[in-house]
Formats: sequence, structure tokens, C-alpha cells
Amino acid sequence: MAIDTNATTTGLLPPKASDDELLQRRPHRWIDRWLPEDQQFWEAVGSRTARRNLVFSILSEHIGFSVWTIWSVLVLFMPQKTYGFSVSDKFLLTTTPAALGSFVRLPYTFAIAKFGGRNWTVISAGLLLIPSVLALVLLKPGVSLNTLLVVTALAGVGGGNFASSMANINNFYPQRLKGRALGLNAGGGNIGVATVQIVGAVIIAVFGAATDPRVLLYIYIPLVLAVTATAWMRMDNLTEATNDSGALREVARHRHTWIISFLYIGTFGSFIGFGFAFGQVLAASGVAHPIYVVWLGAFVGSLIRPVGGALADRFRGSTVTSWNFVAMTAVSGAVLATSHAKSVPLFVTAFTVLFALTGIGNGAVYKMIPAIFHARALTKLNEGADPERENFQARRLASALVGVAGAVGAFGGVLVQIAFRQSFLSTGTGDAAYSAFIAFYALCAVLTWTVYVRSPHDSLIGV
Repeated sequence: MAIDTNATTTGLLPPKASDDELLQRRPHRWIDRWLPEDQQFWEAVGSRTARRNLVFSILSEHIGFSVWTIWSVLVLFMPQKTYGFSVSDKFLLTTTPAALGSFVRLPYTFAIAKFGGRNWTVISAGLLLIPSVLALVLLKPGVSLNTLLVVTALAGVGGGNFASSMANINNFYPQRLKGRALGLNAGGGNIGVATVQIVGAVIIAVFGAATDPRVLLYIYIPLVLAVTATAWMRMDNLTEATNDSGALREVARHRHTWIISFLYIGTFGSFIGFGFAFGQVLAASGVAHPIYVVWLGAFVGSLIRPVGGALADRFRGSTVTSWNFVAMTAVSGAVLATSHAKSVPLFVTAFTVLFALTGIGNGAVYKMIPAIFHARALTKLNEGADPERENFQARRLASALVGVAGAVGAFGGVLVQIAFRQSFLSTGTGDAAYSAFIAFYALCAVLTWTVYVRSPHDSLIGV
């Protein structure tokens, strides 16, 4: 049965058309027609299709985050007397995956346009086997630091899954639902950090602190295989997402690309940097078994991320982001104060609140990304531009900015660990690092307020 293109774009869908006909589905799970802004199309077939892809995208991203940050747990299974690595060595082992993870986010974003969302999810999930199997083979007492630095760096491929997943899901949802959808996708992925840390805590509780760290890898390798298989069987490719030539060059010319990326250093960079470093910070502070509490911050920060997206949907992303950075500045001061109080419960509580604020900020900043280009599209529509073309352009550029901001933001995780490593090397405490965080969050609050809240340009109203 042929579908009337004009009828579809105006919301008049043929009453007896099947889902496959409405989507113009081709072999290998390709969808040729995708109109999320058309309410009738969305209710008939779009929402179900988008929701299914969101679920399996979250699973893939979740495992990606777990493999990316698995070394934040493995180093806690590696006492210095057995493996010979100092505190600064262990910070290096968790810095290399953060660095590669930030680097691969750009190509991962545009791999969606090259291969399709479903196809690239399968490939990127399968790539997680490389660092996992290498760690399983090489992680033994006597292994050299240089060898492990190569293995940990390869774990960075897990960090790329976030960028490709977010760019893919951004294409599936209409503007009015992007904040919630992207928040769920990111939050479900981010919680992979806490999950791998909880699994590590359970292993120690059951088998003891002297357990071979590779037990964790025996658990995660089958999970990687399972996620790869489900993505292959259940996800879809969108044809429109492959029409993406020049998106990176175009989005790089927008000054808001670099402002948003800078703000994302403060939110996601902090989240992932703290996720990698928190266990070592606790260990360096004299906590006997940091694995039992290290998961708490990442767990709260991940679960609350959709709240940031929902708040941004209601109150504007820029307003939520601005006030969130004010709160992060204040709570960082509390972390500094509690570190001097020598109270582990107070310190962990303050740090957990800071984790939660990074999660809220992540959701709010990511809501700003599609809103910027949606506002730009509305301006052009008022000038008589074609609605379908402008909506497509908004999704295309927003997906590109997701990749850029994700890459720059993830590099913030490297900076966080460098700050901690240098602070502990120089003074034996994290004081210098906490002071740097306070100054940076204050700067981000001022920048957000000045550019997006106080007097936004007409083309940014609603961001």
C-alpha cells in the first residue's frame, strides 16, 4: 500500500496502514519516514518505536559506562604491596580511560550518520569486548604500569557509547519530549558507573577484599555479549539521520556550541571525574573499605539526571543550569569544609549532594542543546521557511552539538583527576582541587546567567 506523503506530513494518516507502511520500513531495520513532530504520526506509531529504541539504547550505554569506569573499581582490588602501584599510579590508571573516552565521542556521534543508529550501537557494544578481554588476560600481580595504561586507555571506548546513544535518541523524539527522553537515556547510562561499583562492593562482601579483581570481568563480558545481541535484534536505523554531511563544521561555527561545551565540563566532566576518582579520594583519606560507599555518589547523580531534564522542560534549561551551578559552588565549599572536619559520614554526604547536583546539571544542559536550535528554527519559520526542513535541521545540528559537548565535557573528567592527583602529590590532601572546583562552578554560574538568563537574544528565547 502506498503512503500519501502529503497526507502524512499534515497529520492525515491512512486509517488502515500498518506500522511498517507508516514507517516505510526497509530490510535490516531501516526506517525511511520519521516525523516525530507530527502528533498523529507520533501517537499512531512513533512513540512505540521511539520508546523501544530508547530502552535498548539505555542498556547499551549502561554497559558502556560500566566498562569505561570499571577501573575505578579494579584499582581498589589492587593493594600496593601486591601490585606495587602508588596512589598517583592508580590515578593515572583511571585517567587514561577518561581521556580516550572524551576523544572518541566525536567520531562516535557521527558514526550514527555513517552506519545508522542500530548498526553503530551493535558495533560500539561489541568493541567493549576488547578492553574487557585484555584486562582479563593481563591483570595479574607483576604486570607493568605501562602495560596496564594501554589496557585502561582502551576501556575509553565505553565513553564513546554515550555520545552516539544521545545523538541517536535525539533523532527519535519530538522537541517537547527531548528533555525527558535524553534525561532518561543519559541517566540510565550514567548509572552504569554506580552499578559496576555496587557489583564490586558485593564481590568484596561475599568473597573478601583479597579477591582476584578479574571476577568483575567474568561478570561483565557475558553482559556485553547480551547487550550486543539485543541491540541487533530490537533497535532501528533512521534514514534521515544519515543525511548529515557537514553537520560538525556547521555546528562548530556557532559560539553557543563552545559555551554549552564549557558548561558541560562543569556538569558531566565533574560527574565522570568524581566517578573515577571518588574511591581513591576516600582511600587516600584513610577510609578502610571505600568500595562500600564509593557507589553512592554516582548512583544518586545518575538517578536524578532525568529530574534535571524534567525541571528544564518546565522552567527552561538555562534557568535550572544557572541556579544549579550556584548550588554546586556552595556544596563544593561544604565538601572542602567536611574534609577538614575528619568526619567520613559528613564528607560522604556532602560529596553525594555534589554528585546529585552534577546529575541535575547534566539533564538541564542537555535540554538546552536542542532548545537552542529549536528556537533558531522558530525564528526562520516566522520568516516563512519550510517547517519540515527546519525541524530536520534543528535535530541534525542538535545531534552534532551533542557529540561536541559530550567530548569536551568528558575531557573535564580528565581535568578533575589531574586536579586530584596534583593536589594529593603536592599537599597530601584534596584541598587545592576543591578550591579549583569552587572557582570553576562560580564562573559557570555567571556565564550561564549572563548569556542565557539575564537578557537572551531573541533567537534564544525559551532556551
